Amino acid sequence: MSDQEQQQPEAVQVPPRLGELLELVDELVMAVEGARTVPLSNNVMLDRAKLIDMLYRLRDELPDELRAARWMVRERESFVARTNETARDMLDRARERSDELVGESYIVREAVEEANALVRRAEAEATRVRLESEDYSEKTLAETEGVLADLLSQVRHSRAELHQTRPRYGSPEDDG
Repeated sequence: MSDQEQQQPEAVQVPPRLGELLELVDELVMAVEGARTVPLSNNVMLDRAKLIDMLYRLRDELPDELRAARWMVRERESFVARTNETARDMLDRARERSDELVGESYIVREAVEEANALVRRAEAEATRVRLESEDYSEKTLAETEGVLADLLSQVRHSRAELHQTRPRYGSPEDDG
């Protein structure tokens, strides 16, 4: 089991597209780590066509993830807009009901109290729904940001390993 698999908690559900991205990064890491060194050199030999193919596949996958993040933002905005409209409808209905009740003089006080209560409940419900949608959106965007940050970290780590000097075979450190 690799260090990456040990670090990832079992409860985390990896989205299918992200799983493909991570598999591509893992393939790149394994290709670089498993590369043979050039005799009498610290350089390694890599299958250029294979690496280029993996990099193209990785590049083709990234825009979809970014589009998914943008889609989530648009969905959040749409959800907030629908929630606001629902709240406005509730307020309009409460005001209409209030106006009807005010028109009847014998229940004016009761109508005003009920209308105010409806408005307060509608405003409280609208606030609650808006806050919940913002919390959900923030959580989802934070998770997406974390996943993308992890992926970026892994790519940077892989690049650093790629550029690291490898020890030569037959050197005194290999004897010990």
